[in-house]
Amino acid sequence: MSNPDDTTIAETLMALAEHRGRDKSFCPSEAARALYDPQHWRDHMDDVRRVASDLACEGRLDMLARGQRLCPTVAHRGPIRLRLG
Repeated sequence: MSNPDDTTIAETLMALAEHRGRDKSFCPSEAARALYDPQHWRDHMDDVRRVASDLACEGRLDMLARGQRLCPTVAHRGPIRLRLG
């Protein structure tokens, strides 16, 4: 399986967000699992989170931790959730 580019990652993230709707969030790992093989999706989480951060900077996604919106320009450790911005 070839590695998806940032556009493909962004399209996958937005499709997941739109499928959930404005009131529901999802884990970025869902996008990684959809895009990468089952044994290596974790290796690509930095790419998925980076693209999610870019989308959040554009106002297309919200990044959340414990239900609170995060600043997308700050690197965050730990679990995050995403939803439509």
